[in-house]
Amino acid sequence: MTDKPRAADPGSTGSARGGSASAGKAGAEPRVVIRNNRKIREAPASDPAAADAGSDVPAEGLVEEAEVVVDEIQAETAEADEGTPGGPPVVDAPAEPVDAAAATSLGAELEALRAELDERTRDLQRVTAEYANYRKRVDRDRGLVTEQATGSVLAALLPILDDLDRAREHGDLVGPFGSVAEQLTTALGKFGLTPFGEEGDPFDPTRHEAVAHQTSAEVSEPTCVQIMRRGYLIGERLLRPALVGVADPE
Repeated sequence: MTDKPRAADPGSTGSARGGSASAGKAGAEPRVVIRNNRKIREAPASDPAAADAGSDVPAEGLVEEAEVVVDEIQAETAEADEGTPGGPPVVDAPAEPVDAAAATSLGAELEALRAELDERTRDLQRVTAEYANYRKRVDRDRGLVTEQATGSVLAALLPILDDLDRAREHGDLVGPFGSVAEQLTTALGKFGLTPFGEEGDPFDPTRHEAVAHQTSAEVSEPTCVQIMRRGYLIGERLLRPALVGVADPE
């Protein structure tokens, strides 16, 4: 009797080659393996050797590369934590209590510093006031020196003005000579020279020098009735008194 060959059991998979066929169908679609954020497409499973070689070798290399990258990231993170204030918080050590003797010493030192500061402030105020007074005194002295120098020059010109006054009394200041006399008087007036002394002025012993006295019923107080030489002022300072004749009341 001839034995019929048995049909293959469709449910048995075992190690038969039929399993390779089904695996080949499943392996026809490429598998995607994600390692270290990279996609690796494996070779089709039709070639088992190529599939094993293609999946094992790159995986080992990727794992090694991922470990190196992780080490570098950890090292950079440690350096950043050490160099930036965002690292672990630093806890200050608790302050040591200050004893009463130290507090008293600090208070005494503070009071001494305040006393010294007050003294230096008073010294500065005193020096500032002295300097301000010095400036005022220097300005005043400078003005006096200038006025004295000007007065000396004008005093040397007073005899010329006396001659011009006598010429004016006699009517000789006419024509060009009169114009020159007026210009000279005006120019000297710009330097503060002011003449005084007119007939009828009350007698002032601080400004007039009496060289003659007489009595008169026409006056009620000592009065200048004759001007022999006019006096001059420079500013408010007397440069020369006036020579006058005074009439006293009877």
